[in-house]
Amino acid sequence: MAVDQAYLDYGAATPLAPEVLEAMVPYLTETFYNPSAPYAPARAARQALEDARAKLAHLIGARPGQITLTAGATEANNLAFAAVDGPVLTDAAEHESVLACAQAREHVIVGVGPDGRVSASDVAAALSPATELVSVEYANGEVGAVQPVREIGSMVAAERTRRLEAGEHIPLYLHVDASQAALTHAINVSSLGADLVTLSAAKVYGPKQVGLLWSSDDVRLRPLVRGGGQEGGVRSGTENVAGVVGFARALELATQRRKDETRRLAGLRRRLQSQLEAAFPQMVVSGPKRDKLRLPGLLHVCFPGLEAARLVIALERRGVYVGTGSACAASRMQVSHVLRAMGVPDEVARGSLRITLGRPTTEQEINYAAAQIASVVAQEAKRVGVSL
Repeated sequence: MAVDQAYLDYGAATPLAPEVLEAMVPYLTETFYNPSAPYAPARAARQALEDARAKLAHLIGARPGQITLTAGATEANNLAFAAVDGPVLTDAAEHESVLACAQAREHVIVGVGPDGRVSASDVAAALSPATELVSVEYANGEVGAVQPVREIGSMVAAERTRRLEAGEHIPLYLHVDASQAALTHAINVSSLGADLVTLSAAKVYGPKQVGLLWSSDDVRLRPLVRGGGQEGGVRSGTENVAGVVGFARALELATQRRKDETRRLAGLRRRLQSQLEAAFPQMVVSGPKRDKLRLPGLLHVCFPGLEAARLVIALERRGVYVGTGSACAASRMQVSHVLRAMGVPDEVARGSLRITLGRPTTEQEINYAAAQIASVVAQEAKRVGVSL
């Protein structure tokens, strides 16, 4: 069946899965009660909230009491940093919410390689005896690089042991923002070796503005939002029962479908990449080359000498919706900090597109998108006199 449009920006927003909406509806309608109220209908809402919390915990190998519900990944990241007072360490390709938290205090930023990955040995070398938090994302949402979080977790554990044996009492925690990885990579907090893990419902076909922060028993969280004392006093405010129920259902579905969906997305991405590479030999594909080290449904490409903003607008007119990551944010017209950290020249980075595939993506959409991207890029290259 012929198609005339293709949404390929699932890294920015996923639609609410039908099964998720079905699970949420009762708590948006008849069971609308405040879960902190004392009467029976409200207790039903409270039970639904706690059941959803327990399901989320089970899906990531945690206990319900270790889950703090938040209004998304950005809040969860901020909450993780608020748990420590001392210096922090992160890498140069992190999400803006992590970098902003780090830069608000004493910090060290570790560089990444040309493929967008940070080296565990570089993280180890940058640690000081005073470092209290290391924050490294599971997978980068712009170029798709999967980070060596387990190696970093082992290194953090070794440094923690050294401090204990030396009689040093400065804590050291590892925070992992796993939001972008949860659809295609198993999230088990024990095997990650992390002390704090961030997840977002919006990245797994759940509702926006719903997230969680898992924290180990050794971490003492401190509230950013004060008030009625919800979430064990860590995150005050009336709980979003429907949103949390939807989050639990969305993560459950993602877990059940992970293996097959990962294989399908990787195949579609390879198909798109091969068609574009055949059309444009000078196109630059960002991120790791090995499938094992990259998100399966993310393709980040750069067309040297072109402007991403013009490409996005031209593609929109043809019904193809892609992003630039933060490569050339329309509001600031700045080159992506991720690409700069990778050493990508500005003239290359300005022509970058982030193409992210999703659960609804079909082979027909990939073929349509490839043809339209090829046509638009060829026209723009001819207009500015660039050979691709």
